[in-house]
Amino acid sequence: MADLTLTTFDWVPEMPRGYVRDLRVRWALEEAALPYRVKSVPFRDRNAEHFAHQPFGQVPWLTDGDISIFESGAILLHLGELSDKLMPADRRGRSDATEWLFAALASVEAASQPWSFFMFSGDTGETPMRKFFDSFLEARLKHMETVLEAGEWLAGTFSVADILMADVLRLVDRFGGLSDHPACHAYVARATARPCFEKAYADQMAHFAAAD
Repeated sequence: MADLTLTTFDWVPEMPRGYVRDLRVRWALEEAALPYRVKSVPFRDRNAEHFAHQPFGQVPWLTDGDISIFESGAILLHLGELSDKLMPADRRGRSDATEWLFAALASVEAASQPWSFFMFSGDTGETPMRKFFDSFLEARLKHMETVLEAGEWLAGTFSVADILMADVLRLVDRFGGLSDHPACHAYVARATARPCFEKAYADQMAHFAAAD
């Protein structure tokens, strides 16, 4: 197998630590027991090489030999092809995992991310825009509550879909947004109790703290 290298920032402010999206990739790599190394790029000075790998100047990206992949969802799909610990073996299961991975990004995170910007900023004003994003997220969580009441994991067995969905919902939970959604809250707790999540989280926190 080619050398896997995960690239993330050398440092970030304290507020986003534990939530930078390289954690999703670290978690998947740990679950699959794939050997990898971590490389850093400057948080403050993003150069042409950075943009060549990630055209928006973000992180993470993964290199697998001569392949460079950006966007956490795309990286997780790639890793799913490398390990049956990350994707169900049967055709139906793989299809289920793939659609739920996309749903985590396009349906749930699309609602949770703008909502989280209000929460990070401390903006509690009852503006029409804030009310819109509150109701948008609530609608998504209502549907996820029904889904997660029905089973332990999204595709029957734990997969990359759960890594991504749990990480998306984990940020909502950080700000108490799952308090009225017990199945969603239990799902996040179940996923983040996995030893591989705990290691990935600790590794990310140590990585950024080392640059303080």
